[in-house]
Amino acid sequence: MARKKISMDGNTAAAHVSYAFTEVAAIYPITPSSPMAEMTDSWSATGLKNIFGERVKVMEMQSEAGAAGAVHGSLAAGALTTTYTASQGLLLMIPNMYKIAGELLPCVIHVSARCVASHALNIFGDHSDVYACRQTGFAMLAESNPQEIMDLGAVAHLSTIKGRVPFLNFFDGFRTSHEIQKIEVWDYEDLASMIDKDALSAFRAHALNPNHPALRGSAENGDIFFQHREACNPYYDAIPGIVEEYMDKVNEKIGTDYKLFNYYGAPDADRVIIAMGSVCDTVEEVIDYLNAKGEKVGLVKVRLYRPFVAEKLIEALPKTVKKIAVLDRTKEPGALGEPLYLDVVTSLAQGGVAAKIVGGRYGLGSKDTTPASIFAVYENLAKDAPKNGFTIGIVDDVTGHSLEEKPAPDTAAKGTISCKFWGLGGDGTVGANKNSIKIIGDHTDKFIQAYFQYDSKKTGGITISHLRFGDSPIKSTYYITKADFVACHNPSYMLKGYKIVNDVKPGGTFLLNCQWTPEELDHHLPAEVKNYIANNDIKFYTVNAIDKAREIGMGKRTNTILQSAFFALANIMPITEAVDYMKYMAKKSYLKKGEAVVEMNYKAIDAGVDAIVKIDVPAAWKTAVSDKAEAKAEGTRPELVKFVNEIVFPVAKMQGDSLPVSAFRDMPDGQFPQGAAAYEKRGVAVDVPVWHPENCIQCNQCSYVCPHATIRPFAMSAEEAANAPASTKFTAKMIGKGCEDYKFTIAISPLDCMGCGLCVNVCPTKPEKRALEMVSQESQSDQQAAFDYAVAHVTKKATPFADTTVKGSQFNQPLLEFSGSCAGCAETSYARLITQLFGERMYISNATGCSSIWGGSAPSTPYTVNNESGCGPAWANSLFEDNAEHGLGMALGQKTIREKLAAKTKALIEIAYTDADLKAAAQKWLDTYNDGKANTEATKAYIAELEASVLPKCPCDACTLGREILAEKDYLSKKSVWIFGGDGWAYDIGFGGLDHVIASGEDVNIMVFDTEVYSNTGGQASKASQLGQVAQFAAAGKATKKKDLANIAMSYGYVYVAQIAMGADMNQTIKALAEAEAYHGPSIVIGYAPCEMHGVKGGMGNCQAEMKRAVEAGYWQMFRYNPALKEAGANPLTIDSKAPTASYIDFIKSETRYSRLVQSFPDRAEVLFAEAEKQAKAKYERLLKLGELYADK
Repeated sequence: MARKKISMDGNTAAAHVSYAFTEVAAIYPITPSSPMAEMTDSWSATGLKNIFGERVKVMEMQSEAGAAGAVHGSLAAGALTTTYTASQGLLLMIPNMYKIAGELLPCVIHVSARCVASHALNIFGDHSDVYACRQTGFAMLAESNPQEIMDLGAVAHLSTIKGRVPFLNFFDGFRTSHEIQKIEVWDYEDLASMIDKDALSAFRAHALNPNHPALRGSAENGDIFFQHREACNPYYDAIPGIVEEYMDKVNEKIGTDYKLFNYYGAPDADRVIIAMGSVCDTVEEVIDYLNAKGEKVGLVKVRLYRPFVAEKLIEALPKTVKKIAVLDRTKEPGALGEPLYLDVVTSLAQGGVAAKIVGGRYGLGSKDTTPASIFAVYENLAKDAPKNGFTIGIVDDVTGHSLEEKPAPDTAAKGTISCKFWGLGGDGTVGANKNSIKIIGDHTDKFIQAYFQYDSKKTGGITISHLRFGDSPIKSTYYITKADFVACHNPSYMLKGYKIVNDVKPGGTFLLNCQWTPEELDHHLPAEVKNYIANNDIKFYTVNAIDKAREIGMGKRTNTILQSAFFALANIMPITEAVDYMKYMAKKSYLKKGEAVVEMNYKAIDAGVDAIVKIDVPAAWKTAVSDKAEAKAEGTRPELVKFVNEIVFPVAKMQGDSLPVSAFRDMPDGQFPQGAAAYEKRGVAVDVPVWHPENCIQCNQCSYVCPHATIRPFAMSAEEAANAPASTKFTAKMIGKGCEDYKFTIAISPLDCMGCGLCVNVCPTKPEKRALEMVSQESQSDQQAAFDYAVAHVTKKATPFADTTVKGSQFNQPLLEFSGSCAGCAETSYARLITQLFGERMYISNATGCSSIWGGSAPSTPYTVNNESGCGPAWANSLFEDNAEHGLGMALGQKTIREKLAAKTKALIEIAYTDADLKAAAQKWLDTYNDGKANTEATKAYIAELEASVLPKCPCDACTLGREILAEKDYLSKKSVWIFGGDGWAYDIGFGGLDHVIASGEDVNIMVFDTEVYSNTGGQASKASQLGQVAQFAAAGKATKKKDLANIAMSYGYVYVAQIAMGADMNQTIKALAEAEAYHGPSIVIGYAPCEMHGVKGGMGNCQAEMKRAVEAGYWQMFRYNPALKEAGANPLTIDSKAPTASYIDFIKSETRYSRLVQSFPDRAEVLFAEAEKQAKAKYERLLKLGELYADK
């Protein structure tokens, strides 16, 4: 049976096959499984029918636990129900999985298997999540590539309907879920023909229904529970046969040979690997190579992992096997071996197979598993005593578990063309390459593969696209290191020491996007790069897509120009055809952003074809010598310097894979020193601000809004100014009483700046006398020394500007700097400001999400310490769902120890002979106990007196108490506990915990970064999303209004509540934060945070202006509810935003998250937008009435 071939990734394959059998999908976003749910929602919204002739009913839940509950309920009611998840999300489903399996309900959970957080979060792939479910009673089916997902996904759905045992259908997260291949796709009629209609009817008939009432889920006692539990055995005995039956039907239809265990390799192999997942394809490549050399090796691919059928495994093994290596993609500390290994050992022991069996771990957290690792496994098996419990892909120089790996030959299929593209997150490189590989796949007869490698930063991080195509099937499930074509889309990478050109094969092609002329290349390119290009006959081209994109009006998005240049050089198809296909894909990708954007991309595609410049490589490059010594980190904090030199720098150069286990010997618990981000100096911005001191009014607003703390004001003494680098600029004088002797400067870090332009856009100076403007980064290189000097050597000065004012706050050192957030990010502007106000005494409990990724992605640590005090935010991330509780726990732990110290302090004061000065300091400490700022100074004085008065060995009660207090002196000062998170956490998955925490009355502060969408997982709707907003899981526009979190919190009466929007009112923002922290009880501040996902007109450089527009249009309200005022007899509610003065509908239509609805569903948009405007007006009126109500009390 011939099936249609389409280029798609593993998630799309899973969504396609599952949609056919699904009536209800209960979903919740989690990386990397979210696209499966998004496509299901999108297809349903546009009318796609399943095999029953119906659109799938999609319901987004508040958490994965909620999704599992909804799945359970929907199944109980008789609807075929599916969900999609991974990692922690899958673990939250486990309780319901027990129930679903126990009740023998036909269900499939599709899982893009992902690492479970332990010492650190890792969003990438391994099998730790699915292994944690092996005891639930779900059957478990594994796939290795997108084609297998398409084929065997059907087997999972068909088998569960017939056999009643639910299925967990899994494949490797990212490596398979996001890998694009050209695969054969099921026609829904073929799938419908295989379904067991009698079994489906029986499921419906047995479902709960008042027409034939029954009870399900009773409570049983010990007299019958055990026996009843064993009653399901026949179903589990039968399910392997049912799976085989459907595999045979699939094989018959499409000519495959799927079995419960598939063998690949020499029929008389003596060494065999047993594994499941994407590594199997790499193993097959190595097998082909070794067997062609005369060796006898093989692989058993595990398909059905649960129930594990021992006799079928033994049947698959060649009779000649002597040694077996079992590969597990997980680590279970303390176990005798990992799960698959233990299953294999048990199976072969029971079956009487005498082969030597060893086990090993590989690929944790998406660690790349290359042919070299597989060669090492087979070499290990060739030894008389092969190592057991081994690891591959790493160097374990601590416990010695790793296998030695040697340089490996190229095992890829002959004729495979490999291409590699280095891009900047947000520049469109990944999107363009997805389009490119689909063009090649869908318009040539080539086999294709595309995989995309990311770091953990948001837009602005490194992306590497790995594209392969050729005339033979591609099994290379690992990164490209031997490429025919390499493109570098960001010129800063050439200066950072990345080994980019080293991946080009001799005679291959290298394309560099840069503004440099051929003559300037000689100056800029490192000697190592020149050497490699010249000595390996590399064909070298440049293209200036940076200036070309500006000319066209595309800003920083160079992707389609560079895509066009690739097709012009690669010669895959006639360039005229390629241009037509690129334009078709551009329209498909960008039409939702408007026709104007589509037209700009058309111009970019045309421009890229002719923009290439061939570089004649000078002979002198063959012997080029570098005169630059490798930079070493220096500083006053030895532990940080060591961390940066040994871990941060190698990782920053993309050499983290080579770090041995011993590099982490001193930090096995995952605890890193703060402040490492300052050493990165990524230099990724094309344009940065230049400061014109003669035009500056010294308002400090530029610094106030800067997301990355790369522009800062300083007041220098005469001595500091005299010692400053010559490039330092100063105003003629510093404005402010008492500032006459200071020199005012604005310092800018061009290498840390992300180029968003917020500072320029917010600057209030007149257009003809701008204090800031954007210029090329290169032109500002001399400002780096000025910035570094000011940060390191300029102290905080006494000025008349209070810390709680816009201007005064910016003279405080930001303790969040150079984070991995997107250019223009609003979240980091808020967080950075909070650290300037309270950072030296802050605890931060951070929910998983954008703010945990830009705030805590290893090894870069953007939270830092104050240069003078050495204090700074103590930051931790627990989970997504429990952040509020985790933060409360921090507060309780600190509070408990502090209360103990207060009791000891009181006892110390009661002792008659305690030193009088010590008593006075102790009493002052008690008097300021709950005042964070005042208590900080009182604590310093108290500690000083303790250290002066307490004798080290004196046995008296006073000295004994003093020593006990000093032993825990870090707990003495009043700390400021902050709980950070986004709206997905606060409004949805973490709301129950958040509600409980604010109800507790404890003194904690909650900061909600409200982007109105799940930003970190790709833009899914949350209960913070507004009526009419288009988002993932709300493809037809959200039909319900936004949850009023602030009103819910205000209903308690004793919670400080504020809604803020920095760009609308800077003073209100800082006032609200100061009041929230000062309030002795729970506080919650909800900050409006425009996001990349919103499609703000003009980009995120207009983020702050967008906040202002939102308030003016009545889209967002600003207010402060302070219970302390009520206690003082005043109105606790202050409404800070005025009645709307601009059109609500005009505002929302200016953002693509709303305008997309007009394009796709114009009639629905009109209805929803009108209702949204009505709701916004009503909300403001309710706010006014609340103000009147509180005023009357």
